[in-house]
Amino acid sequence: MDTLLLARLQFATTTSIHFLFVVVTLGLVTLLVGLHTTWFLTRDQKWERLTRFWGQLYVINYVLGIATGIVMEFQFGLNWSGLSRYVGNVFGAPLAIETLVAFFLESTFLGMWIFGWHRLRPVVHVALLWGVAITAYASAFWIMVANAWLQNPVGYEVRDGIAHLTDFSALVTNPTFGMAFGHVVAASLLVGGMLMAAVSSWHLIRRTPDHALFRTSLRIGLVTAALAITAVQGFGFAQFGPVGEVQPTKFGGTPAADALVAEWTARFGPGNYEPPVLSSVGLGFMILIGFGLGLLWLLLPLLWRDWIVRLRFPLWLLLLALPLPFVAVILGWIAREVGRQPWVAYGLLPTERAVSGVDPGVMLASLIGFTLLLGTLAVTNWVLLAKHAARGADDPALGRRPDDQPADPRPEPALAG
Repeated sequence: MDTLLLARLQFATTTSIHFLFVVVTLGLVTLLVGLHTTWFLTRDQKWERLTRFWGQLYVINYVLGIATGIVMEFQFGLNWSGLSRYVGNVFGAPLAIETLVAFFLESTFLGMWIFGWHRLRPVVHVALLWGVAITAYASAFWIMVANAWLQNPVGYEVRDGIAHLTDFSALVTNPTFGMAFGHVVAASLLVGGMLMAAVSSWHLIRRTPDHALFRTSLRIGLVTAALAITAVQGFGFAQFGPVGEVQPTKFGGTPAADALVAEWTARFGPGNYEPPVLSSVGLGFMILIGFGLGLLWLLLPLLWRDWIVRLRFPLWLLLLALPLPFVAVILGWIAREVGRQPWVAYGLLPTERAVSGVDPGVMLASLIGFTLLLGTLAVTNWVLLAKHAARGADDPALGRRPDDQPADPRPEPALAG
């Protein structure tokens, strides 16, 4: 057993699972802000019911997603002490900001929004949800800033064998950051839109009593997903230029890549500096899925006069296509992260020098433990989402008035005498 391979497998597994929670959270909160704001402006109870229904699904995913994030954070100290020691002064800065934003501001705003129903003024209540969304985007912003630095280290200098931050502005102007951040946001909106369209399709196929309600959410989800897939394609292809300039070995076979490999060989010694084939395979399949989901635009004309509901076949297509954006985001992550190998910080810190000196048996045990824990959280999340989504929007627990308690199914005790 190889400690480095086990550490990489553990990080790949845990971050992949956590990333699935992130894209759902970021996508749903954006749609939820639109629903709640529309309810605030119109006072139409239809929008309140939609806000409560989709808000409950969002809260379930958020809570379990936070748990996966906490578990994932342990790996930096346990498995990658070389990364923390060598580049922690630079890489840790945006991560520290993200932690303050996500675990303090965002969680505080969300908690006040959850427990503020019928207790806070409507304008304050909707403002809290806007705060949740803004801090969610801020959290994603700083995570991508940190990741972009690993892809292309900038704004630093090495003193006494340790990288030190010298130019904070260089982090946010990193050429590997802007388009990648837009790509992640667009992908999250695609996931959120597809989830809303698929759940709505399921209720429309079953002809549940809330037919009109889910017809509205179907329209919102489908339009969001169609617009998002166009943005995903645009931001995705726009990254090829900057990546080819600062990471020439990611695509390989260019004079710039050959020159860089020769420089690394002289600096770090002989080795294989080409990324694994897996990164190219993931990129190819992600592009195929992206083009396939582009066909969502063909379904938009069917929204006219509710043809999409009358035909029913498009509803099945949306339901069956739900896993595709989730597969695509994982493939995109593989292409971005595996394509950086064999570096943790590109051209600066080899992966083999970043891993902790842990016994392979201990690393294997932690791999199994972390995988089982995060796998359990993921399965629990999807079971709860499916369970509450299937119940419909009749009376979700979120936003229920304190005096509107569910009826007690137990019979009243008989009076003596």
